[in-house]
Amino acid sequence: MILDNNNHSVFSMNYHLVLVVKYRRKVIDDTISDRLRGIFEYIGNSYNVHITEWNHDADHIHVLFKAEPNSQLSKFINAYKSASSRLIKKEYPSVRKQLWKEYFWSRSFCLITVGGAAIDAIREYIRSQGEK
Repeated sequence: MILDNNNHSVFSMNYHLVLVVKYRRKVIDDTISDRLRGIFEYIGNSYNVHITEWNHDADHIHVLFKAEPNSQLSKFINAYKSASSRLIKKEYPSVRKQLWKEYFWSRSFCLITVGGAAIDAIREYIRSQGEK
């Protein structure tokens, strides 16, 4: 097992996050996914959150990421959803037309902790998203 560390601790904290577009609108393509990932990485730096795997389908994203014990995950996720929604609607006006009442993300999210043994299986699952 590979462990991370900071000044005061040694840890391995991996999470699988799924965010769904409101009403499952199919608005995420490769370009928008790349932009969403860039926003995630930018905001994640402030919260000690780092992507290890990313993929998307037309109506949701999957992210496998590492965090530190001091990461405030609910605050990070809310900051990410707010910023990414605002930026995507601003930068891609065609997306705004497909949304319901200006909402980009669903209010809810799925966040699952993952252990070392299951990481490879989850990584493969995320990589295979969107394939038929």
